[in-house]
Amino acid sequence: MTRIYIPATSAEQWAQFLAEPARQWRKGYSARTLAYSWQDADGFPDEVGAVLGLKFPAAEILLAFPEHQVPLPGGSRPSQNDIWVLARSQGKLISIAVEGKVSESFGPTIQEWQAQSNPGKTARLEFLQRLLELDAVPLSIRYQLLHRTASALIEAQRFNAQHALMLVHSFSQSHEGFQDYAAFAELMGGRASKEILNSAGSLSGTLLHIAWVQGNPASLSK
Repeated sequence: MTRIYIPATSAEQWAQFLAEPARQWRKGYSARTLAYSWQDADGFPDEVGAVLGLKFPAAEILLAFPEHQVPLPGGSRPSQNDIWVLARSQGKLISIAVEGKVSESFGPTIQEWQAQSNPGKTARLEFLQRLLELDAVPLSIRYQLLHRTASALIEAQRFNAQHALMLVHSFSQSHEGFQDYAAFAELMGGRASKEILNSAGSLSGTLLHIAWVQGNPASLSK
């Protein structure tokens, strides 16, 4: 995987990093909506900045990588973050894994993901449980929320960031998927709430947070 990155000058350039651009890069879908929301913002989108500001005053983006891949043990597929951000607030670094949503689900539950079990999946789940310090994971939890949170932690450790944040940036006007997020928040010891930065404690010396932020619907039409 290359370590050379070229800055984007427009949201349209984000499409090249998608697995299936023809299917995923469509008006009203999460990939395109998220790209326009973040590319058009001067820093963080206003709604994201407002939530971050509750814990991290004057947070600023240092680096932001669309479709950032984070390797995980077990299998060949990495965790592909819609956006990964390295941010700074009052001299402290924050690793932020962003998951954008409109009407899409968070994908399979652990039970569905394990339907065709193999040694790679077993190794990966064991790794995620160790990293997130979970004794067990309910079968109803969405697998994507586990590995997206792991991404935030792994990159925090790689960049020596004191904080890691898994942030769901949802543009769904009916809050689709929130109940799945809420179940995950409770599993991690946080609160099931919107527009709040929930603390999930310290994991291997990194302070973990999770958040659900409601996106500006204006980005849906771009």
